Amino acid sequence: MFLGMGPLELVIIVVIVLIIFGPKNLPKIGSALGKTVKNVREGMEEGKEEIGEKSESSDEPVEVVQDEDDADAPVTPADADGQYCPKCGAHNATGASFCAKCGAKLGSDN
Repeated sequence: MFLGMGPLELVIIVVIVLIIFGPKNLPKIGSALGKTVKNVREGMEEGKEEIGEKSESSDEPVEVVQDEDDADAPVTPADADGQYCPKCGAHNATGASFCAKCGAKLGSDN
């Protein structure tokens, strides 16, 4: 039994595949399937190696570097001037008529 299927079910699946793809395309399909399985196995092995490396290097101290001109820095009170979009909540400049993120109209009439 393969994946809980008996020999009859496997034969039926093979016949359906032959009918759908034809005998000429089966080698191409088999080759593509084999390459896919090989790539998946290699990816899983690389993932296991990376996990092993991370667990070995977890005792080392990590240096945190802060970027002064970080674009996604939290909004400070000096940057709080402006208005927020009622649709997406994005921060926009004070005089903006439309949201820079989603394009919704800004203002009290929404």
